[in-house]
Amino acid sequence: MPNALRIGIIGLDTSHVTAFTQLLNDSSQPYHVPGGQVVVAYPGGSPDFELSISRVAGFTDKLRDEYGVAIVDSVEAVAEASDAILLESVDGRVHLEQFAKIAPYGKPVFIDKPLAVESGHAKQIAELAAKHNVPVMSTSALRFAEGLTDVLADGENGAIIGVDAYGPMAIQPTQPGFFWYGIHTVEMVFAVLGKDCIDVTVTTNDDHDLIVGRWADGRIATVRGNRKGNNAFGALVHREKGSRFVDVYSNPKPYYASLLERIVPMFRGEGAAIDFAETLQVIRFIEAANESRASGKTVAL
Repeated sequence: MPNALRIGIIGLDTSHVTAFTQLLNDSSQPYHVPGGQVVVAYPGGSPDFELSISRVAGFTDKLRDEYGVAIVDSVEAVAEASDAILLESVDGRVHLEQFAKIAPYGKPVFIDKPLAVESGHAKQIAELAAKHNVPVMSTSALRFAEGLTDVLADGENGAIIGVDAYGPMAIQPTQPGFFWYGIHTVEMVFAVLGKDCIDVTVTTNDDHDLIVGRWADGRIATVRGNRKGNNAFGALVHREKGSRFVDVYSNPKPYYASLLERIVPMFRGEGAAIDFAETLQVIRFIEAANESRASGKTVAL
């Protein structure tokens, strides 16, 4: 592919790495995203996180054997051999450490969700990005699901007045509270209402969590997380003259392709599709929700 970006991956412990590589490298894919190819990767993996370390070997073998990706032994080696980087480590705890090592290379970076599992680390990533003039974007792919973007583009029923979103909420001790799966649903809410949430209140029991968020302009959102077996995501977007259901599975185009269509232009210097200040607010929202979940009190952002 002429002028294709050389893309490196850090962290081969999530199915995202094979999905992204297939969409980028295989031009026969119906939703192929042109502009770059994955050429180098560092496996990584967190020994204390079973859902991380147990998957590294399989994804490493697949990228090396099926796609010819060079496997290297450090994050720095990835930065040296690539034009842009997908930081895919599934463990949000390691993102700051890994980003700190690659930021001095000045390569644009996509950091897969969550950006971090505490707002202090998220702010340090922002500071490093500014210091080294590194373009950075971080989000869940659900933000760009065609079913959601289609509903947001349809303004026939007037201005958006609120949103109720839902999704699975498994608890993973190494990724506190909502940071593991709750972030997907939170990203959908922020895509609808923007970054100006002022406080959150959480009701919780063994099977469910319900976050109620208040926005500065008076709009209210809910995020329902369940642990009763329903693993589907969805939302109801409320406008002045009607409400529409968001079916994130209604379009055959995978939301990973929709996400990559925002990442590749950022890698090419066209700017990030999301204001990084909003991403920082997403992390603080989840952190505040975890605090409310523990205390039973309303927590300000």
